[in-house]
Parts: sequence; C-alpha cells; structure tokens
Amino acid sequence: MSFGRLERSQGAAPMSDINVTPLVDVMLVLVVILIITAPLLASSLRLDLPHTDAALPVRAGHSVSLAVDAAGQIYLNEVPLSAEAAARQLAGIAADDAQTEVQLRADAQVPYGRVVEVLGLAQKAGLSRIGFVADPRPPAVGLPASP
Repeated sequence: MSFGRLERSQGAAPMSDINVTPLVDVMLVLVVILIITAPLLASSLRLDLPHTDAALPVRAGHSVSLAVDAAGQIYLNEVPLSAEAAARQLAGIAADDAQTEVQLRADAQVPYGRVVEVLGLAQKAGLSRIGFVADPRPPAVGLPASP
C-alpha cells in the first residue's frame, strides 16, 4: 500500500448466464390464458340470434345444441347435417334419454317455416323439452332497463 492511494477491490464480474425466471413466468401466464380461452373458441358456428329481454341462460342437466344458420343448414352439436341425418341422430338421443333438452338456436334471418321444420324433427324424434336460445337485448341508451 502506498501513501495516499486506496486499494481498489475487483468489482463483480459480469454475469454470463441468462436469467430465465422472468421468461418462465411470462410463458406460464400465456399458458393459463390459452387454457382459459380455448373452451370459448370451441363454438365456431356464428349466428345472429334474435334479441329479447327475457333471454336468461339456463343450465340444463343433459342437453344438445340444435342450430339453423342463415342459409338454413342444420347443425347438431356444431356438426352440419342433412334433415334426415339430424332426424336419425335426434331419434338416437331420444332413445338414450327422452328427457334430453334440445337448445334450439336459429339465425334471425331464418324464415319461421324452416325453424318449425327443425322443431318438428326434434318433436318427431321424441324430444319434447325444447328451449329457444336468444341473445339478451342490450339496454337502450338513456333509458332505464326494464324489470
């Protein structure tokens, strides 16, 4: 040690390793987001459902989804079918459990006659519990929501 000079210690050496903890945290968050959103993307059939004030979601014990798109195509549990194939599958479902609820969704542009035809398929198969699915009506701007 010389007079008037302080010894300097060697500083910490630069770290050459990559810290992967933040990367793992971000990836886990993305996986959780994917797990949550994946079931929401399962319904790929896009329908313009009619709106009503009484459209409240009801959870049934066992149900099947019967839909009619704007072109009049029938879908049973999101699978496109002809009227004859839908009638056969509905009859099979009714044979398994006659209390199965049919949740009927029809595009707002579908003629009423086509909806009645599809409804008749379900009733002919022996399924009498039928629910009509609609979107809730958005509240009007400036007006209070009706009770």
